Amino acid sequence: MKKILLKKLFLITCLLGLFNPLQAQDILSESQAIKLALKNNFGVLIGENNLEISANNKSILNTRFLPTLGASAGANYNLNTISANFQNGTTTELVGAKSSSFNAGLNLNYTLFDGLGRWYNFKQLKERYALSELEARTSIENAIFLTLSAYYDIAVQLNNVKVSTEAVEVSKIRVLRTTQEFNYSQGNKLSVLNAQVDLNNDSINLANATLALANSKRNLNAIIVQDIQADFQINEDLKFIENFEKNTLHEAMLENNVSLLQLKKNMRIGQYNENIFRAQYLPTIAATTQYGWNRSNNNEASFLASATSYGLSAGATLSWNLFDGGTTRTSMQNAKLTNENLALQQAELENNLARDFEIAWADYRNKIYLYTTQEKNLISNEDNFNRTNEQFKLGLVSSVEYRQAQQNLLTVETQVTQSKYSAKLAEIKLLQLAGLLLETDF
Repeated sequence: MKKILLKKLFLITCLLGLFNPLQAQDILSESQAIKLALKNNFGVLIGENNLEISANNKSILNTRFLPTLGASAGANYNLNTISANFQNGTTTELVGAKSSSFNAGLNLNYTLFDGLGRWYNFKQLKERYALSELEARTSIENAIFLTLSAYYDIAVQLNNVKVSTEAVEVSKIRVLRTTQEFNYSQGNKLSVLNAQVDLNNDSINLANATLALANSKRNLNAIIVQDIQADFQINEDLKFIENFEKNTLHEAMLENNVSLLQLKKNMRIGQYNENIFRAQYLPTIAATTQYGWNRSNNNEASFLASATSYGLSAGATLSWNLFDGGTTRTSMQNAKLTNENLALQQAELENNLARDFEIAWADYRNKIYLYTTQEKNLISNEDNFNRTNEQFKLGLVSSVEYRQAQQNLLTVETQVTQSKYSAKLAEIKLLQLAGLLLETDF
């Protein structure tokens, strides 16, 4: 039977309800799957919250550049027994002498100079925010790659279901034909049994392929965080990027690779950290301003019955930690060594990226070659099966030869699909390595 007829049989089977009705399913495109993943994926949401934390940390409110303003108030009440001797020789004995005092004030403090420690801390916080952006970008890229991997796995499994369905239909026709030949004494029982065994095996393969397809859909549903049992169709039209140039990708990797950018940000943070420790060698100058109000109500033994005072006062202090036991020196040395390690890590990462790029490029080219070769091979196998099928109808080939031609065709059909989506994933891996994944439309 012609392959086009088998495909029609598959579509009829679907429409009859042996599989989920196509009209009852929504088509989920690659871009829609990515949007859902970026909207709902837990890793992406965590990355967004971490980015918001970094945004809060780099605010001017967290840099100590603003002054501090405090308010204070107090009240005291005294009830005492007093024996007072005056200079003129008289004495006074007071029992239950009452006195009270009240105070209130506003205190404004500002650090005028701290060795530029605040400035370097502010710059460091900005770099940490940029680092959080890169970490969020890493989560997004990983979510995209994971989503597309699951999406294309569904495409592979869907093709396996189609191929297995075709195999079942062909095997049914073969069983019918060998049975008819046996009934009219033109064949033997062994051919019928072999055909029945092959049909049973093809039916088992179809059941396994159907289960694998359902599980692949569940996997994608979990990634994009929607109902695990939600059913959908996918877009099987696949396009490769044209004019994929090796040198352009390599240059983009050196400029945009997220791991390399993260390491460079950590190096900048380390440099600012070293400057923060260096600032501790310098003095700190702070200014204080206070506006206060005080009132006291004295007992009878006091010269003044009551007193009230209010007014503004200001001052400045200079503090200089001349020696702290070597803590700052140790911190400085460790910061320098940390920065040296980061420089070594950058060299190591660049070396590893060069290796990874060459491996990814070779893998991509090889999979593209395999895909194009398998497509050519598919044409030959389709022609071979069609010829074998015609000869089988005429009784010119055996049932075993017919089965072998069928198996060859099914194998190549499966290989074509697998090589196509493997090549696409290799292409996506190259884009991720070059830092261009977020700039690509799917």
